[in-house]
Amino acid sequence: MSKFSVLIANYNNGHFFEECFQSLVAQTETDWETIILDDGSTDHSLEIIKNIIGDDPRFRIYQNEENKGIGYTKKRLISLAGSPICGFLDPDDALVPYALEIVLKTHAEHPEAGLVYSNLVFCDEHLQPKSVHKAKQITELDQSYYNFRGEISSFATLKKNVYEKTSGIDPFLKIAEDKDWYMKMCETAPVKYIDEDLYLYRIHKNGISTTTNEDKAVFWHWVAMIKMAERRNINIEDLFLERYVSKGKYEKVLHKLDQVKKSKWAKLGDQLGLFKIFKYL
Repeated sequence: MSKFSVLIANYNNGHFFEECFQSLVAQTETDWETIILDDGSTDHSLEIIKNIIGDDPRFRIYQNEENKGIGYTKKRLISLAGSPICGFLDPDDALVPYALEIVLKTHAEHPEAGLVYSNLVFCDEHLQPKSVHKAKQITELDQSYYNFRGEISSFATLKKNVYEKTSGIDPFLKIAEDKDWYMKMCETAPVKYIDEDLYLYRIHKNGISTTTNEDKAVFWHWVAMIKMAERRNINIEDLFLERYVSKGKYEKVLHKLDQVKKSKWAKLGDQLGLFKIFKYL
């Protein structure tokens, strides 16, 4: 049995996998396995991934019979893991060379922690670092653990025996399935934050960070929040109203802004150089 299972859910991202693969074989911790589950890719992902892996015995590849979605796929990945500690890595992302070593050391030093997580490095499409997102230590079940600001971030790794005390990843969730299981892990055992930049997150046109996918992620995050509220028998209606802006209200704001832009006083102020921001409205 390996010390750590790296879990990779792939859907049409095989063309990015080379850097993901290289980051794994470069790990300073060598006692690991990687399990790849393809969720019905419609491109040549599997062929590409198999060619990159070659005959490396540390990698195992599985396929869903059809596209099942990220919730189902990640839940199945954990069931396939043979190690006591697991962590997800997307095929278009990568780990720094000492990521597994630090994570395993932290799990050993904090046996009570069910979840160990770190900071996220935002990268461009070529995986060149641009900025760092700092996570936060969660100590209680307050709004921080709802993860609105990414208080729990990648590289998020779990002790499988603690995860199995929860209901597990919800296969119903299409995006933001991580928000759901992060909250479940916090509700089950203490969690530990490592202030280390371990995970390289690639931003590209088909990623979650695109505007359309980001809006969908917000929706599915709230689905996970409602399920959490049901588990804990709490009312989050006020929290939703505090953070949600209806389309009607948003359109009213845009209409008022448009009226300001068209007013003769705003145009005169712009001509006189008084409103430098005018051209950006």
